[in-house]
Amino acid sequence: MEIYVARQPILNNNQEVCAYELLYRSNNQNEFSTIDGDYATSDVINSFMHIGIEELSEGKPCFINFTDTLLAHSVPEFFPPEMIVVEVLETVIPTEQIVESCRKLKEKGYKIALDDFIMRDGDKNFEKLIELADIIKVDIHNTPYKEQRIILNALKQYNVILLAEKVETMAEYEQCLIDGYTYFQGYFFSRPAVLSTNDVPVYNHNIVLILSELAQPEPNIDKITGIIETDISLSIKLLRLINSPMVGSIYEIKSIKQAIAYLGFNELNKWIFLLSLRERVNQRDMRLDEVMKMCFIRAKISELIALHKGKRAEASSYFLVGLLSLIDTLMKLPLDKLMNQLPLNNDIKKTILGKNTHYSDIFHLTVTMERADWRELNTLANKVDISKRKLFEIYKEALRWTNGIVNEA
Repeated sequence: MEIYVARQPILNNNQEVCAYELLYRSNNQNEFSTIDGDYATSDVINSFMHIGIEELSEGKPCFINFTDTLLAHSVPEFFPPEMIVVEVLETVIPTEQIVESCRKLKEKGYKIALDDFIMRDGDKNFEKLIELADIIKVDIHNTPYKEQRIILNALKQYNVILLAEKVETMAEYEQCLIDGYTYFQGYFFSRPAVLSTNDVPVYNHNIVLILSELAQPEPNIDKITGIIETDISLSIKLLRLINSPMVGSIYEIKSIKQAIAYLGFNELNKWIFLLSLRERVNQRDMRLDEVMKMCFIRAKISELIALHKGKRAEASSYFLVGLLSLIDTLMKLPLDKLMNQLPLNNDIKKTILGKNTHYSDIFHLTVTMERADWRELNTLANKVDISKRKLFEIYKEALRWTNGIVNEA
């Protein structure tokens, strides 16, 4: 049984990432009733160990879904209590055995979360489960607002933290804040309305590295390209510079390396020096960090899939599509306006704008992995002709690469 995993950020009321939810599926959609429970348990553990939960978590607690089979086999205890939050799926029937399993976990220091919460009047075991819970998750899209209010009022008597799932817009986030939710999960933070800046900070150490390389008798364009590709702000600013009156004619760029070659080392040196004068260490907006991580992960996954499929000549173009795919969030400007401002290859622009191009299948597969849409992932993986095992090897490599960038910043 193969296990696949993706992660989704959980934010607190300061819009800071405080945890991740790890979403996993097996090849047979986790139908554990059809296989031996001990085998399923050991396979899940081995798979998580292989993937590397530390790498996935970045030192933050991980919400992990557990079925009744996994709870009954005490699978959560294979992870340190501070590393995970035991998320009890809504499909779990709260039998006496399940309640007792959760009680033992609680006594050992584990935090318990109840997923997709709905009221179950008259169920004594369910009430015991609520008493053991630390966090209760409410799906605000699938739960009518009137019912949400009933749930929130009923939970006031319990010492629990409320987490709103599927928060998609700033308006929903603000309403959830008013309603008393503390944690939030969804894509609201990757929408332009959430952020309050129209510039993206540069990693200052990257400026130093580029200036140092440009000072060499024969600067290495591949080294400079690598530095700029790991800094979204520098990438965007370079593309804007290419499209400015300072440079002249508009050129359709397909990669960062091509942009550097077009500009030339002398002009690049001047530009980087001027940029260094206006950048300040304290300009970083921590709310941008997770969105930038998503951009890096998308870029690297897209590039690695392209390389795996023998598209070496265009791998850097696939990288650029992923890197700029959330540019509207980072810049807080309409996507079509931004695309008009950048001298990108037309197919790259179309892909980022959601139109169908030869880049689309790999890019859509990348985003589908990020969102843990397993049904769509199967369809797209077949279309791209790549195994799910290879996809998640690539996902792991992209996470490792992104973590390396962030840790060096």
